[in-house]
Amino acid sequence: MPNAAFGRGPGVKPPSSDAGYPLTQRDNLDDLAGFRLGLPISRRQFLSDVARLADRLPTQPYVVNLCSDRYHFMVGFAAALRREQVTLLPANDLGTTLVALASEYPDVYALADSTNPPLPVLPYPEALGPPLEAIDVPVLPAKQPAVVLFTSGTTGRPKRIAKSWDVLVCSARSAGSRLAMANFRGGAIIGTVPHQHSYGLESVILLALEHGLAVMAERPFYPADIAAAIEAAPRPRILVTTPVHIRALVAERHAQPEVDLILSATAPLSAELAVKAEECFSAPLIEIYGSTESGQIATRRTAREAEWRCLDDVLLQQQDGRSLAVGRAVPAPTLLEDMIEHTGPDTFVLAGRSAELVDVAGKHTTLSFLNHQLLSIEGVQDGIFVMPDGDASYVRRLAAFVVAPGLRAEAVLSALRGRIDPAFLPRPLILVDALPRNSVGKLPRDAVLQLMRQSRIL
Repeated sequence: MPNAAFGRGPGVKPPSSDAGYPLTQRDNLDDLAGFRLGLPISRRQFLSDVARLADRLPTQPYVVNLCSDRYHFMVGFAAALRREQVTLLPANDLGTTLVALASEYPDVYALADSTNPPLPVLPYPEALGPPLEAIDVPVLPAKQPAVVLFTSGTTGRPKRIAKSWDVLVCSARSAGSRLAMANFRGGAIIGTVPHQHSYGLESVILLALEHGLAVMAERPFYPADIAAAIEAAPRPRILVTTPVHIRALVAERHAQPEVDLILSATAPLSAELAVKAEECFSAPLIEIYGSTESGQIATRRTAREAEWRCLDDVLLQQQDGRSLAVGRAVPAPTLLEDMIEHTGPDTFVLAGRSAELVDVAGKHTTLSFLNHQLLSIEGVQDGIFVMPDGDASYVRRLAAFVVAPGLRAEAVLSALRGRIDPAFLPRPLILVDALPRNSVGKLPRDAVLQLMRQSRIL
């Protein structure tokens, strides 16, 4: 049963032996909680919206929050917590995904503001009313089930990850301490990542709730829209984004508006790109390491350091040659997919994922190294190396898909010859208009396999 991850049946009130954690900061309710359509939203208005929406929610124990407006999502997420409902966050909102979800969670409904999903749906209300004079800040039991996240399926079948309220709060507070969020109080968060993803939930929604920041309701995608959203936000400003967006932003010819902090996650970021981003936005860039399963684990300032440092509430342990993440901010002991070299009690460097190891004719490298070399070629906008599956009866050859308008395949191969061992040159190298990345810039395994089939590599 889906609720078995929490150890209780739907509708049963969770244990509340401790004092719990408030939904958001309690001090000044006139501070900003959000910006929407250019208008500021106070914390008092936010809490009033949460209370009124909570009263309108149906009685089902599970909700899929499909709100595209980030402020609507935040209100819906908080209202569900207030009603002790668990928010399900699938990797995408495709009809087939939602139908499959409903088969696992028959007591589910959707909250939506711009779509008509194949589920029982509550449309987000057009207006919830003015701020209430008397409003409380809900205190939620620490062990209250909060969300079920689903992995993107980058490495195969999506997995279901359940997280309680105390795990989310502990993670947000640990990250806030590391990032010195006290210095950003009263500022705004601009996110280019979906709030339904674990990174967006942790580094936009929860960081704002726990540290007195305002959430920008829009989710800009194109460089010009991102720049406009930054300009519209009050300072201090935090940009929460991905390497794909960073690469597009620094490639723009005109100057970008200044921010005060950049956060990046979901894919490896090169030191070279981090340096360019810091110069472009006149701000430090902090890279976050983690996964949907573990949550955020460690940070580093990529432009200046190769080592990662664990968050205060996270520990890494060794188990059969693999690294295991444990701690208050981790929902359950989690084996990490990456090969980790410990450099100190709470520091480490990454040597690539075990699944990324490449062996060609007795020579070894990793796909992440090859991808880094490919993306470092001038004129290459995007690209990926892939290793077709096969048995050991023949020598497998790497392939590569490359987005490089204005370049021929021969020019890309010539540039690669000066960067990598000839054994790892892709055969074939295929130029494409775009790679089928998802909303956080990842390439799901199914999408890569489909691309390979279309190119007759499989």
